[in-house]
Amino acid sequence: MKKILLSIAAVSAVAAAVPAVASAQAYGPGPGYDRGYDRGYQDVGGDRVARLDQRIDMGIRSGGLTRNEAWRLKGDLRETARLESRYRRGGLSGWERADLDRRYDRISAQIRYERHDGDRYGRRY
Repeated sequence: MKKILLSIAAVSAVAAAVPAVASAQAYGPGPGYDRGYDRGYQDVGGDRVARLDQRIDMGIRSGGLTRNEAWRLKGDLRETARLESRYRRGGLSGWERADLDRRYDRISAQIRYERHDGDRYGRRY
């Protein structure tokens, strides 16, 4: 009987403590809330730029990209990354997000095309 009463007391104590803990949680936007301009779009370019740059480097190593192709692609990538930093100064709007996505997609397609176009180091044209 004592064990049952002790277990009931323990369960009720835990049940009483749970709402107190839950009420300690913060409501509303957390730190760094940006009014929705960047919501769900935190890393447009950071990781994507690194992946595209890595693909260019892999193309150079494999011989799929010539130096001129790689130089031009890296320039386009740098220019787009600079544009993204300018866009981010005032918060990204929907149009700016779409513009950056389009630009990064175009660079990705160019990398894919240039790596498979048949121009290789060591080949005579």
